Amino acid sequence: MAKATKKQALGRGLSALLKDPQNDIQSAEDKNADKLVGHIVELELSSIEVNPFQPRTSFNEESLRELASSIKELGVIQPITVRKLEFDKYQLVSGERRYRASKLIGLETVPAYIRIANDQESLEMALVENIQRQDLDPIEIALSYQRLMDEISLTQEQLSDRVGKNRSTIANYLRLLKLDPIIQTGMRDGFLSMGHGRALINVDDPQLQLNIYEKILQKSLSVRDTEKLVREMQEGNSKTKVTSPSSSVPPTFKKGIKEFSEYLGAKVDVKVTKKGNGKLTIPFKSEEDFERIKKLIQSED
Repeated sequence: MAKATKKQALGRGLSALLKDPQNDIQSAEDKNADKLVGHIVELELSSIEVNPFQPRTSFNEESLRELASSIKELGVIQPITVRKLEFDKYQLVSGERRYRASKLIGLETVPAYIRIANDQESLEMALVENIQRQDLDPIEIALSYQRLMDEISLTQEQLSDRVGKNRSTIANYLRLLKLDPIIQTGMRDGFLSMGHGRALINVDDPQLQLNIYEKILQKSLSVRDTEKLVREMQEGNSKTKVTSPSSSVPPTFKKGIKEFSEYLGAKVDVKVTKKGNGKLTIPFKSEEDFERIKKLIQSED
């Protein structure tokens, strides 16, 4: 207990030090910098801004409320990490969920580690720490990897060393970014797993990817079922029932098909080739049904 009290007192002492304009620490060479960097400091939430380099773009509200309840009972067990911007102004490097949850229950201060870093270092710290410690979805992780490579000029090998992941693992995540944007959104929303995504990557045609994606959603296909479906299509298995991209219906036709079907009282089928020509099929159940449909079409003349 005495040890905890000492730590809290130290945090308050450093907080007071930071409030003194004469001790405004901007670099590791400044006076008293050694007392600040690497220590836990109680910072006012109002002095902290969120990090624009944060790879996470959405936060589950229920999960945040659960974390807020835990913080209310036990406090912030793991300090957040911030970097110093200017006098009494800080920016989050990692710990945005703890930051948001603390604000949710009305806390005024939060324990924090302070780092002095430039924007590039902050970007790298934010991305690497979030990749390692946050439950990002596969697409968010892939985007974080890509951003590290693009903005800090890292190779996959160098990135592997920074984040402690095998190069093959990083390559598999990066390949997910080649998927159709609709499928990427499905992964971000939790409709597909990374396993589904890896199976779909092997399909080169974007429209065919979307056809399989719809099948996965409609039939709740497992990863194994999806891999089998992709394999059958690649082998040209005639039993595969996924619509060929040459006969798939563009989105602009779908509304018209629905209107045709409702007007004629029959499930109209339309097939359109890549060249834009196509075929309209109107089924009928009997001679009487045929006459009924014919009259409906002729009445439009």
